[in-house]
Amino acid sequence: MGEVSIVGLDLAKNVFQVHGASACGAVVFRKQLRRNRVLGFFGELGRCVVAMEACASSHYWGREITKLGHEVRLIAPIYVKPFVKRQKSDVADAEAIAEAAIRPTMRFVAVKSESQQAAGMTFRARDLLVRQRTQTINALRGHLAEFGVTVPTGAVHVGKLIGIVRDPNCSLPKQVIDVAVLLVAQVEDLNSKIATLMEEITRSAHADEVAKRLMTIPGVGPITAAAILALAPPAQTFGRGRDFSAWLGLVPRQFSSGGKERLGSVSKAGQRDIRRLLITGCMSVVRWATRRSAPEVSWLTDMLGRKPRMLVAVALTNRTARIAWALMAKGGTYRHPAAAV
Repeated sequence: MGEVSIVGLDLAKNVFQVHGASACGAVVFRKQLRRNRVLGFFGELGRCVVAMEACASSHYWGREITKLGHEVRLIAPIYVKPFVKRQKSDVADAEAIAEAAIRPTMRFVAVKSESQQAAGMTFRARDLLVRQRTQTINALRGHLAEFGVTVPTGAVHVGKLIGIVRDPNCSLPKQVIDVAVLLVAQVEDLNSKIATLMEEITRSAHADEVAKRLMTIPGVGPITAAAILALAPPAQTFGRGRDFSAWLGLVPRQFSSGGKERLGSVSKAGQRDIRRLLITGCMSVVRWATRRSAPEVSWLTDMLGRKPRMLVAVALTNRTARIAWALMAKGGTYRHPAAAV
């Protein structure tokens, strides 16, 4: 066991596969571990590098194994796959994880703390409830449309549907009303739960110093700031703002070959939740600039005069992501370009 330099751990629900290798990559051992024996095994093992895929439960195991004195490296599964030899199996996966972890240019995922994961759970729970509310509203709207009841689209008009359903003089069949009442009750229950989670997210964002500085950026609110802190790795992981923007999938995808540079649309790689929230916030900034008048001479007004609004919103999102990285990495608050001159 003293020769072991790196261990590849293939995570699972109950049966884990372990691959131990020396500093030169030679196989030292291969074995299976039951879940209740994992920490005991690594407690008896000498200090080494323990590599895992960044997947479900990896951050928990990363924290626990780090407490035992080992260095933990989490790798995105997409970077492990090229090292799998031919057929896929737990043994091959564990070996591939160990081989990928010793590559000098490999990129690793930072192990999240319990507070970060708790904040991420709050954000994702709210996102799930919002999707369920949208599905329920669409179902209610679609069912009532079959009986000639329609209202304008948009969440602001849902109250009109609820009023029609609860109108004692409603001409809809009783069975339709009974089912619609159930859907209405579901929407109201989801509204209450979403409001509770929203209060928690807003309270946490206003209590966090970094989140408060992020919220000074136009288009970044409490939910976006909380999502960045909970779901993004530390700012020090990235060398510059463009790296953070590329991690979010906001830079052009390359199709370059033969010395010819070809750039396409944004790659949409990386963390899609943060990217979606940033684009939504920047769309509101673009709408405000078109409805009210932005400063006569500005990058935004110049772009809006030459490019489609959605393209401008994505370009503005790219800029916003770089600004967010700068505030997290270097401190300070957002300053309007005109005031910074």
